[in-house]
Amino acid sequence: MSVFVWVMIGIAIWHATVLVPDRFYGGIIGAFLAAVGGAMAFGYLLPAPGVPPHNPPGLEEALWPIPGAIIALTVLYRYGVHREEREEEP
Repeated sequence: MSVFVWVMIGIAIWHATVLVPDRFYGGIIGAFLAAVGGAMAFGYLLPAPGVPPHNPPGLEEALWPIPGAIIALTVLYRYGVHREEREEEP
């Protein structure tokens, strides 16, 4: 159940990407994969590696993936901006 929560948090954060210019490497699909992947990675690794055995998951399991999704989206956005700037140079 925790994995489902992590994925849903990643998708929820991804929905906020419509508010910024589409400069993500890979476009909106790349942003989706980064948000979900970052949320799942941080949810799995923090606070201790593994899937929590609690069912239903608590609030803590829903908070850990948030920074992962945001960090992954930030990295992907900066990489996309970097590639665009490099392609524009003559």
